[in-house]
Amino acid sequence: MKDRPTDIDETVLAATLGAWGIEPVTLTHAPVGFGDHHWVVAESVGRRTFVTVADLAHKPHCGRGAAEAWVGLSRAMSTAAELESALGEAALVAPLRTGDGETLLRLTDRYAVSVFPYVDAPTGHFGQVLDPGARRILVERLAQLHTTQAPLMTPVHQPGLPGRPVIEEALTDPGRFRAESGPYAQRCQALLTTNYAALRRTLGHFDEGTAQLASDASDAATVVTHGEPHPGNILDPGGRTLLVDWDTVALAPPERDLWLATDAPEDLSRYAELTGHHPDPALLAYYELRWALDDMAAALDIFGARHPDTADTRQAWDGLVDAVTALTENHCR
Repeated sequence: MKDRPTDIDETVLAATLGAWGIEPVTLTHAPVGFGDHHWVVAESVGRRTFVTVADLAHKPHCGRGAAEAWVGLSRAMSTAAELESALGEAALVAPLRTGDGETLLRLTDRYAVSVFPYVDAPTGHFGQVLDPGARRILVERLAQLHTTQAPLMTPVHQPGLPGRPVIEEALTDPGRFRAESGPYAQRCQALLTTNYAALRRTLGHFDEGTAQLASDASDAATVVTHGEPHPGNILDPGGRTLLVDWDTVALAPPERDLWLATDAPEDLSRYAELTGHHPDPALLAYYELRWALDDMAAALDIFGARHPDTADTRQAWDGLVDAVTALTENHCR
């Protein structure tokens, strides 16, 4: 997140890092990503680490509510640590373990802390178009991940949409977005009212795909998927191609990753050559649709409550407009 959180006590955070044997000299907020908060920690010995504080109240893909999300996120972080043992440090940046072997600790009832090695390497950004060589390397990295034996604690991806109740409530009662909630509330109301019919058709189409996926579950191939392998979650894209940000890791069809990595036939053929799995066009389209609906739900969750006008809410508004545009133009013609 770009905004420095006001409800996280950095003194308490610094003390919590002691479980990893870290004694911060400086704790610098890093305005990157969206959803979690990040800091770069420098120690007197010269070591740096990257600290992530996850908001358990807003992680529906990990579980409903903070308690369930804690369990899901703990399993995800432990999965990433196990994957690093199998794939090596050249493939991913995994969470460090505390002296007791934990990958995630509570900061408060709402927030949880994980710690990563600091890697001094450039990252990409969401929406970036990789060149053909970099795209091929990413597809090969995903093939490597997808053919790795799943750790026992790997979360299982559930068909459907975790944020569906948020979207349903917003469409049923767009008047709930009242002006006193914040500067984007009534913009949401207008956006939803204008696009109501098209969004309803899109949700119906998505439900059909979810039902089909659920009915095919016993026959579908499932692998360890990253969940969000876009350039913003890659360090040194096109070079080392280190995958980061593992809170969405889960057992799922390979298409959950592939749609976001490439749409080039030559890349998908390369993936099939490496894994023996020929990507299903219908599943690629399903996961692309699910992504836009996820983005829509996340933004509506923000704007349905009191909110200010900040860099983060501006980014959320842009994401909501992009998601609604994609849902209405690309899926309901």
